[in-house]
Amino acid sequence: MKNVLVNITGCFLLFLSANSNAQLLTNGNVTAGLSGTNYFMDASNFEGLANKSFGRGMGFPRTDLTDFRFNTSTADNEVVLSDFDGMVVFNSTTGDTVTGQGVKTKVAPGFYYFSNPGNPGNITNGKWVAIGANSGRTNILTTETATNTLINNEQVYAIKGTFTATGSSTAVSIPSPTGMTGMYGITIYKSGTNTIYARELYSYALGTTAGNAVTGSPHMSVVYPAGTYDYVLEYLK
Repeated sequence: MKNVLVNITGCFLLFLSANSNAQLLTNGNVTAGLSGTNYFMDASNFEGLANKSFGRGMGFPRTDLTDFRFNTSTADNEVVLSDFDGMVVFNSTTGDTVTGQGVKTKVAPGFYYFSNPGNPGNITNGKWVAIGANSGRTNILTTETATNTLINNEQVYAIKGTFTATGSSTAVSIPSPTGMTGMYGITIYKSGTNTIYARELYSYALGTTAGNAVTGSPHMSVVYPAGTYDYVLEYLK
């Protein structure tokens, strides 16, 4: 969070000192009166206004992270010392971040910060991370969904689907999502019931399109009763 504050402060001071046609607007005078305090910025004086709707919000520029590219030529100067670690934006678009601009990540409208600690001189391992009310949960869809889990800094993805069991074979079709390199976990259940059939498989053959999973536990294959089952597959790429 310290880096977030440093970056916001730097941008704020740059606008005030270097841009005569200011793109930063305030509803009062800005005074450099916080020397020797723990604050870098304090707007608490607005709390005394009679109209409680005034002076209560901060407007962020809307950023399309599916098209956003870092200007790394500034990464070593006196303005940006952290390789953008802690930079905060409000993202306006759903999609994937740009290849080569940190770890490629699925994003949705909302606030994000760029997590890039311990990466001097580059953004390769940095990643846009959602912040706010929904940052602690993942809505897994029938399309590839980035979860809130990383393994050794590698993103874990998830996807929801269904398969049909014949009642006579342990082989079922659970296709491998594009780019999948390994299975992290699976949950098999039936929507609308309280039944979870398994959180594991007997085997899973990566990359095949049909019959690539065998139901059961790691020690025994199991024939599922005929029917349609739901699953959530978690995987690495």
